[in-house]
Amino acid sequence: MTETDSIAYDVVVLGAGPVGENVADRTRAAGLSTAVVESELVGGECSYWACMPSKALLRPVLAQADARRLPGLSQAVQGPLDTAAVLARRNQFTSNWNDDGQIQWLNGTGADFYRGHGRLAGPRTVEVTGPDGERTLLTARHAVAACTGSRAVLPDLPGLAEVKPWTSREATSAQAAPGRLVVVGGGVVATEMATAWQALGSQVTLLVRGKGLLNRMEPFAGEMVAEGLTEAGADVRTGTSVESVTRENGTVVVVTDHGDRIEADEILFATGRAPRTDDIGLDTVGLEPGSWLQVDDTLRVTGSEWLYAVGDINHRALLTHQGKYQARIAGAAIAARAADEPLLDAAWGAHVATADHGAVPQVVFTDPEAAAVGLSLAEAERAGHRVRAVDLDIAVAGSSLYRDGYRGRARMVVDLEREILLGVTFVGPGVGEIIHSATIAVVGQVPISRLWHAVPSYPTISEVWLRLLESYRDN
Repeated sequence: MTETDSIAYDVVVLGAGPVGENVADRTRAAGLSTAVVESELVGGECSYWACMPSKALLRPVLAQADARRLPGLSQAVQGPLDTAAVLARRNQFTSNWNDDGQIQWLNGTGADFYRGHGRLAGPRTVEVTGPDGERTLLTARHAVAACTGSRAVLPDLPGLAEVKPWTSREATSAQAAPGRLVVVGGGVVATEMATAWQALGSQVTLLVRGKGLLNRMEPFAGEMVAEGLTEAGADVRTGTSVESVTRENGTVVVVTDHGDRIEADEILFATGRAPRTDDIGLDTVGLEPGSWLQVDDTLRVTGSEWLYAVGDINHRALLTHQGKYQARIAGAAIAARAADEPLLDAAWGAHVATADHGAVPQVVFTDPEAAAVGLSLAEAERAGHRVRAVDLDIAVAGSSLYRDGYRGRARMVVDLEREILLGVTFVGPGVGEIIHSATIAVVGQVPISRLWHAVPSYPTISEVWLRLLESYRDN
């Protein structure tokens, strides 16, 4: 095919990660012809370097932590994890970084797949440069959906490239545990990878510039996760910045702003993300390369009638599940506009991503787990709501049965004007499996008077709901 050849579709999707896949699935279900372009692996960051491999690494760690606190089982699991077996299982979950299965699924939707680098080449036009240099022009009758995600950002430290630091990609795909690992950062990637590699045989030093961990959650979440990491043997240092990093005879040498010298075999920087928009042709449509793309609630780029930005690149909620939610909304909005149907664009309508505003759930798979949805107390107060926080230790029959010495904490943030929940946070072993109940309560804006009739099964950790509601009523 020559450079001048052009193929027309109703929709062209840039990026075949979970977000792009879901946009294509929705537009194809609506009967729109769809092309999907991907330069790396179909399935994207989540499948190969983020959600799936990281949780495959963490699941044995958390299972062992629980088992070690159960009499009758604890003596059988006192030894170290079989690191090779854990890594082999992780490799299975990434299909050994082969995307044949994902391509088969994508083809099954009826979308056409183009392997190569896609760039906008003007309005409604995408140029694809294939692996062999062959160029193909794709035109979109209705929409181009940019779903190219984000990448890890490294700090501006002299000589860092020569050190060959880990980012999240190397941390989730490494084939052996380094003897000593320095992790820089205090967010989700940093805490999860510190948890995983400490349990898999590394001596982890966690360097956090701020006062604590997980600063986007309630303060007690970061405090409890830090305690868990310390108990596991990690060296957690808050209020610490990296001044320099070198690699001397294979050894990484880190010097902190306190003058401490730390030696390690590898160093992981988990210090932020940037949008993958620097080379997708934004300049050809009047947008700034490398920028986050501002969108409305239908995920259409501000000022455009045909360009959508879905997932990480719009900077609304950098989470796979939230990106897939946006993809379902964007796909429905594209289909409605293509059919000239009315948009259901009132809050919580079928064509708007309302949940991005104050109803985003997240689970951090550390020991203990931290799970939250909606607004923290500080966020709610900054937004001008008249609120009350209800705080409790998670001390119910279900938690005591879950494992001996269970420690957990719960908070619900109540809007006193409407008596609904604006946010809920749980910290403790296994709480990732109960956060969806909180998500339903927040998204549904269920009145506390009605939640009183949602009876938790006994004996489960979910009984904490009853205790939270009792505390609210009694005080």
